Amino acid sequence: MNDRSSDAIGPQAAPSHDLIACPQCDWLHDVGDVPTGTRARCVRCRTVLLAPRRGAAATIVALATGALILMVVAVSFPFLDIAAGGLRSSASVMDAALSFALASGRMAPLSVIVLALIVVLPVARLCGLIYALGPLALGRRARPYAAQAFRISMRLRPWAMAEIFIIGVAVALVKVSSLAAVGFGPAFWAFVGLVILVAAKDTILCERSLWRALDRAA
Repeated sequence: MNDRSSDAIGPQAAPSHDLIACPQCDWLHDVGDVPTGTRARCVRCRTVLLAPRRGAAATIVALATGALILMVVAVSFPFLDIAAGGLRSSASVMDAALSFALASGRMAPLSVIVLALIVVLPVARLCGLIYALGPLALGRRARPYAAQAFRISMRLRPWAMAEIFIIGVAVALVKVSSLAAVGFGPAFWAFVGLVILVAAKDTILCERSLWRALDRAA
């Protein structure tokens, strides 16, 4: 992917309707149209400002749809199978989230938080991206409130923690494996696939480029 530097704005420059501040150094740039397959970089620190990709909307929608399907599998099937002392038990993601409330009524808010962070918010973010970018992937005009849906999806990004859940499970399994035999259920592998798809989606996603595409399709 080719790089190009954007035009920096000096104190005497005329104002522009398309100014972008570098997220790293806050240097202000007047960025015009950036050809697909190239990247506009900050003239001061070389941070990427825009990186439009060909077919980015279609790719993001496809990855988000796949992740949404895997999320349905992840909450519908057993996550782990644990055997110890001749006893065997399986647990789903929902069982793990609700276990705090079942153990103690005072822990019910924690169950709500866990369920929101690993299921509800990731699903909301994926649905928002599909709603906002779906028409763009098909070459159609943007849906009503597409900009609002995309904005909410971007703001939910730090709070959708399915990948953090997987890391936490991996750490816990290191400790549990010495006490019991642990098997992975379909939901575990669905979560692994979900994390991979979400990571691929976030790698492709250039927020400013998609905002421009939404503005053109409005």
